[in-house]
Amino acid sequence: MQDLQHLLVEDRGAVRILTLNRPEKHNALNTVLTRELLDSLRAADRDPAVNAVVLTGAGKSFCAGADTSEFSALTPEDPQAVTARADLTTALHLVFSQMNKPVVSAVRGNALGGGAGLAIACDLCVMSESVRFGYPELRHGIVAAVVMANLVRQVGRKQAFELVSLGEPLDGAGARAFGLCNRVAPDAEVLDVALQLAGRIAGWSPIAMATTKRSFHRAADLGLAQALEVGRDANVMMRGFRKPAAKQEA
Repeated sequence: MQDLQHLLVEDRGAVRILTLNRPEKHNALNTVLTRELLDSLRAADRDPAVNAVVLTGAGKSFCAGADTSEFSALTPEDPQAVTARADLTTALHLVFSQMNKPVVSAVRGNALGGGAGLAIACDLCVMSESVRFGYPELRHGIVAAVVMANLVRQVGRKQAFELVSLGEPLDGAGARAFGLCNRVAPDAEVLDVALQLAGRIAGWSPIAMATTKRSFHRAADLGLAQALEVGRDANVMMRGFRKPAAKQEA
């Protein structure tokens, strides 16, 4: 893989670790980092040696959201730049559900705004006990826009609106109570717990895991009858790739 400016890439067996690497900016998402992360997630999905991905952040934070220093260049006078940046952000938050490989987020420190959205866009999420997770956009006179789509699908309407309208961050226990993470761990153990989950996932049949993930995301937004059809199609497909058990001799 080519050298990257703001992203670290490391393979541990069949697990690829992607580390947001702008610690001096709490890993705020500028255009370069957003593009590198999107491209690297797609590359991991194409790599037959990778069965799972862990996403984390260098330094004290997971991701503090969008890099607001770029906002001054995004004005109505340059609509193409505004549109291109919005399209890039949307593509990043969509790619997790398009991938065949599961992604586990390991979240410490700040996970705010776009960083909060990034954390829960992953298939599984491990948060630290002292995490600051939330959507403070209204405090800055802006809107939790693209990130709202995943949020409202993962928690109840009242809870989702509370998060975007009050702008109050949750700690790990609060995020777990809202159903926004799978595990809560001490700060020093967050990455290890995420790697354990990813390692277990990476041990399954890749085609069975890919079919499970694709069926899950298809069924999640469908009515019951259509969702059952998705399951029925996966059931038929499974018969085609599942190896029969070896016969035992008498």
